[in-house]
Amino acid sequence: MSVNTSLISDLRKRTGCGIKDCKKALTECDGDLEKAVEFLRKKGLAAADSKSGRSTDAGKVFSYIHAGGQVGVLLELGCETDFVANTEQFETLGKDICMHICAASPVAVTRENMPADVVETEKGIYREQMKDQLEGKPENIQDKILTGKMDKFFKDSVLMEQLFVKDDSQTIEDLIKLQISTLKENINLKRFSRFGIGG
Repeated sequence: MSVNTSLISDLRKRTGCGIKDCKKALTECDGDLEKAVEFLRKKGLAAADSKSGRSTDAGKVFSYIHAGGQVGVLLELGCETDFVANTEQFETLGKDICMHICAASPVAVTRENMPADVVETEKGIYREQMKDQLEGKPENIQDKILTGKMDKFFKDSVLMEQLFVKDDSQTIEDLIKLQISTLKENINLKRFSRFGIGG
């Protein structure tokens, strides 16, 4: 089927992918925009996984100060070359993630980076909240319930697992992987700091 240019343009805006990739995705998905977005995401995940071992010694530090100067964010985003670091797409990705951090207040980049004392505190709170619910249940069932609660905590608090504030159909990890497939380089979200007045 032939795909009209406005659909290609819409898909490019939503995914940041090139014209050829967008046209192919829309052709494969019979012009269905939502299916084409999903098609490109899946392609992005596969491409990102194949590049995940590559070194990311180039990159940029991004900053964002929210209107009114009450909250600010610093972010280190790594890539493989200065060429990609200076592209408009990489710049947009860095700014979008900074704004997301400002709005969503993540605690850590990944689960593995989450401070152990924070994890133990949360577990303690959930155990206390569910004391009556857990009482008398076998230990493996208690562990399963607690794991479910902690998974929810991680999805809310871990940057890579949070739903992107500008498009809650994808996580920050999905957003980065899509850009990896488009820019053809590994991208690594290395660290961030969020500063707020009084906090």
